[in-house]
Amino acid sequence: MASAVVTPKTRYARSGDVSIAYQVVGDGPFDLVFVPGFVWHIEEIWDIPPWAEFFERLASFSRLIMFDKRGMGMSDRPSDPPTLEESMEDVRAVLDAVGSERAALFGISEGGPMSLLFAATHPDRTRALVVFGTFARIVEDDDYPEGIPRDRMEQMFEGIGHDWGGPVALGIWAPSLANDPQMQQWWSRLLRTGTSPRGAMSLLRLYLDIDVRRALPTISVPTLVLHRTGDRVAPLRAGRYIADHVPGARMVELPGDSHLITVGDADAALDEIEEFLTGHRAVREPDRVLATVLFTDIVGSTRRAAELGDARWRRLLDDHNRLVRRHLERYRGREVKTVGDGFVATFDGPARAVRCAQTIADEVRRLGLEIRAGLHTGECELVGDDVAGMAVHIGARVGAQAGPGEVLVSNTVKDLVVGSGLTFAEHGVHELAGVPGEWRLYAVQQ
Repeated sequence: MASAVVTPKTRYARSGDVSIAYQVVGDGPFDLVFVPGFVWHIEEIWDIPPWAEFFERLASFSRLIMFDKRGMGMSDRPSDPPTLEESMEDVRAVLDAVGSERAALFGISEGGPMSLLFAATHPDRTRALVVFGTFARIVEDDDYPEGIPRDRMEQMFEGIGHDWGGPVALGIWAPSLANDPQMQQWWSRLLRTGTSPRGAMSLLRLYLDIDVRRALPTISVPTLVLHRTGDRVAPLRAGRYIADHVPGARMVELPGDSHLITVGDADAALDEIEEFLTGHRAVREPDRVLATVLFTDIVGSTRRAAELGDARWRRLLDDHNRLVRRHLERYRGREVKTVGDGFVATFDGPARAVRCAQTIADEVRRLGLEIRAGLHTGECELVGDDVAGMAVHIGARVGAQAGPGEVLVSNTVKDLVVGSGLTFAEHGVHELAGVPGEWRLYAVQQ
């Protein structure tokens, strides 16, 4: 799915005899240069919604300057990968082309070492420095246990070169989305358009020998080091090494295992960046939406699991999950998450939500299972892919009142589906734990 964002105009800066593609987004009070990592393409990246949203946020408080490093994307592709010195000259050329005398640098992953070296070498052109998921040296050495053993790196690189063209190493870069078809498609396309198989291998071999440790103590600009605690590409200890050796550097360790900054809680990183560069953190109103929340739960699951044994129960649970997901798709529901052996889902139409719940309850009986389900309609707070708020809490409490095979709804849901043909039976007045007042509930009838 393409982003609705209009791709910024791409221009070119001359760095010696090489043309460097760049874009400028936003008109904030200071310049921010984004230095990409392994492989990049400044036009393709805007078609990936999480990245488009990420850059829009950066451009909301800065004049954002983006570029393709030489050898990748829309920049010229010389036969040899760029040295750190050449990459620094390319940044200077882009800054000159956009009329920027001094900018903050934001280097991610393999863009970090050059950003560190640039800040040390050109403090007159560097307002501040932010690095994420990066390293001063990636390979382990006698005096550098923070690195990764060379043989392990070479083994990983060999696999990347062999499988280039597909979603190579996605399980390392973004473990949580390694099996997501859309992410696989985006990642594969970005790599293919970013560079060729030969170009990728040349870059990877170059990274084995990068070492900017000696430059760290000479960095004099304000520096923020961001690193996810479970990063599998650049270990946390590599980020800590940078923070320990750059005078006055601030280290922020973020939860998560994704090396890609846009996978996981990107807002947590953006909040830190905005506060560091501007002195304040944006206060964002939580997104709220009216939705019908559905909670389902398998009745007597512990007993059934004990009767069947682990293997048979796992197969039965897989069948149940496929059935639920099929009907969520049929009735245009959105799976929010699974909780134990149940589901939490939202719908933008209460009648469809009720029919979906009833269909699921009917069909799981064919599997020899019974579910209980509860529904409530109210204002929900969107928290990433999750939902929160009192409406969610009420939906869970309604579901807890249901018996085997029963679908219960709140009075709100019943009132909203008048004229839909759905029928209900009184289920009495209940006190819902943690919810003020008494609530009249209704059972969905066949």
